[in-house]
Amino acid sequence: MNQSPVPATASGSPAASPASPATPEPEDTTVELGSSQQDAPKRAVGSAPRQASAPTDVPGGTFPGRGLEGHRWITRPTEAYTAQALKERLIGGVQSWRDYPASLRLWFWLIPTITAILGGVLRFFRLDAPHSLVFDETYYVKDAYSYVVSGYERSWPANANDSFNAGNPDILLNTPEYVVHPPVGKWMIAFGMWLFGGDNPFGWRFSAALAGTLTVFLVSLIALKLFRSHTLGAVAGLLLAIDGHHLVLSRTSLLDVFLALWILAAFGALLMDRDDGRRRLASRLAAQAAASPGGRPTPTQLVAGPWLGMRWWRLVAGLCLGLAVGTKWSALFFVAAFGLMTVLWDLSARRIAGIRSWFSAGIIKDGLPAFLTIIPIAAVTYVVSWTGWFLSKDAYYRQWAATNPAPGWDWLPNSVRSLAHYHLEAYKFHQGLSSDHPYESSPWTWLIMGRPTSFFYQTPKQGTPGCVVETCSSAILPVGNPVVWWGGTIALVILLFWWAGRRDWRAGAILAGVAAGYLPWFMYPERTMFIFYAVSFEPFLVLGLTYVLGLVLGRSGDPVWRRRSGLYIVALVLVPAVLATAFFYPVLTAEVISYQEWRMRMWMPSWI
Repeated sequence: MNQSPVPATASGSPAASPASPATPEPEDTTVELGSSQQDAPKRAVGSAPRQASAPTDVPGGTFPGRGLEGHRWITRPTEAYTAQALKERLIGGVQSWRDYPASLRLWFWLIPTITAILGGVLRFFRLDAPHSLVFDETYYVKDAYSYVVSGYERSWPANANDSFNAGNPDILLNTPEYVVHPPVGKWMIAFGMWLFGGDNPFGWRFSAALAGTLTVFLVSLIALKLFRSHTLGAVAGLLLAIDGHHLVLSRTSLLDVFLALWILAAFGALLMDRDDGRRRLASRLAAQAAASPGGRPTPTQLVAGPWLGMRWWRLVAGLCLGLAVGTKWSALFFVAAFGLMTVLWDLSARRIAGIRSWFSAGIIKDGLPAFLTIIPIAAVTYVVSWTGWFLSKDAYYRQWAATNPAPGWDWLPNSVRSLAHYHLEAYKFHQGLSSDHPYESSPWTWLIMGRPTSFFYQTPKQGTPGCVVETCSSAILPVGNPVVWWGGTIALVILLFWWAGRRDWRAGAILAGVAAGYLPWFMYPERTMFIFYAVSFEPFLVLGLTYVLGLVLGRSGDPVWRRRSGLYIVALVLVPAVLATAFFYPVLTAEVISYQEWRMRMWMPSWI
């Protein structure tokens, strides 16, 4: 029977029409994909086809013949719709950690664990120093203690910080306190205080250090998933573990490190959903093909493709995004960016699988279910996080609706109307937050660390422990590792070219994470902002730098000299990064050093 060949994309998918160029899938020519041969990348669209297994000799060289046998980027329709062929071009050769050789499976989990242990040591060592509330811990730690005691925020007397620092936090007043951030991050801080007590700094900061350590684990695991390289998974985990900015935010109980954790967890869940959805699409489309006489789906079946059913990883992503919004409202931008990202992934999957009306089918069969899965779960999670407020009788604005009737809205429970009013007032506060602060910084300066926020500074006297000279300093300055931040900034430019020119979905996904956490701040030029807000997108900055280091490292199939040269260059990046952390470590963790040593670490006048 005469069958026309189906051209395939880089990952073996049917090529799109000229008006709709194909997008290369997971294994393109960008980064190293592991040490096993099955991890080798496929060629990108536009690259030369591989030589035929039975080449035809022609004058001037050896080229593939005119038959199908010599062209790996073409396959017959009956072969294109088998389960294996569909999975190969939708996901690639390595579809899960179980597909690694047995000798490498252990490392898939061991590498993130080792980097997390390193990050944990740096974060938990001397966690109780300094033995006092620093910077905005004065708000969030005391709010968390209120949660432990009463489930909502209560007011404190004027001398609360002194009493708290002395180990006597039990001085809460009976009046409610007005706060402008949701409860999740404060509940997480309260968890550490419940475990280790609210009368010591270790209890205040335990949850932040744990969240920072888990973020290191996740970024390494996600790098393994994205790049399919044990080396690059270790690189990503190491870079985040040693970065000073993330380190300081993990050692102080502010909300931003919890925000970063839940955002990264949501991203990881959507990565899992991407592969899971494509496996389902491959298996269901293959089942339709197997049931058809011609060994391929019928034209009617290829119009829209199959429904994929419940996507459980999207429920996980919705839960994590709800917790992120419940930590800080700025997570709403990630909800929008990640929602668009996962829909675009599904549109691409249907197009690559050969679905004819892939755009409309993707919107109806994937996009709408994604919205109805992620958004309601996120919304319910967010509302549930206010349980303490709902259960109280005298929390701030709790009884507002009882004294403020609203004709036309009386059908809503008073608690719901009161909470809505609370949110409106908090939104007005954030919109009007424009008071001057000595350490405020514009987003334009964040990527180059133009103005780090000083969390703590003291000048111990000579004779105090650690001070053997006339003038000493003890400081906490969340200055990022210059190699990570300045190198990551350069990497973002390279990622833009790889995303636009090579159409690599991984570059686009990383850029989406950076854009969602960074670009929205430019919409509020008059608002008081601080550089530590950038910790929400810092894991994606690390992934971007890791991506570029993967380009330098090369592929597993490259010549030995190429791989060795790439390894040397990567080492020239990692070694200075480790040395930079060792150099800045005293001003990241409030160690007592001489003033001159502190001054040596202030590389820019704006850091002082």
